Amino acid sequence: MKRFHVHVAVPELGEAIRFYSALFGATPARVEGDYAKWMLDDPRVNFAISTREAHTGVDHLGLQVDTGEELAGMEAQLRAADTQLQAEPEAACCYARSDKYWARDPAGIRWETFHTHGSLTTYGGGQPVASQAAASPAACCTPAPPGSSACCTPLPSETGACCS
Repeated sequence: MKRFHVHVAVPELGEAIRFYSALFGATPARVEGDYAKWMLDDPRVNFAISTREAHTGVDHLGLQVDTGEELAGMEAQLRAADTQLQAEPEAACCYARSDKYWARDPAGIRWETFHTHGSLTTYGGGQPVASQAAASPAACCTPAPPGSSACCTPLPSETGACCS
């Protein structure tokens, strides 16, 4: 079964947590110093917020799947939709370990399709949050090459951010 995913960049985490908790009638499933996530069943959505991006607003949309087999099916659908599809296996990103595919729709909106199979204690799994933010300033990101320890690769010609 699929779960819709939305990641929103916010200017202040505490106020955003208060707002979205009231809106959803639920507390976040995970809260970190720069990140919060709700795993809602009604509607079935993985809604994440973070303060890591330079620009506020919707960062990216996506679909989270429950199994590797579902992810393989989504890969085929994405390949039919976007010839620039990027694979990001074993991604350490946003306090989770996931296999991912990234695509852009015709309007330029980034779509992430992913299967999460582990939890991490740090954002991106390697560097502490403060040093990782310094290493990845407010640039747009695309998935990092396989084997990279970063969750994304900055693209200085665009605006936006990375991760789920």
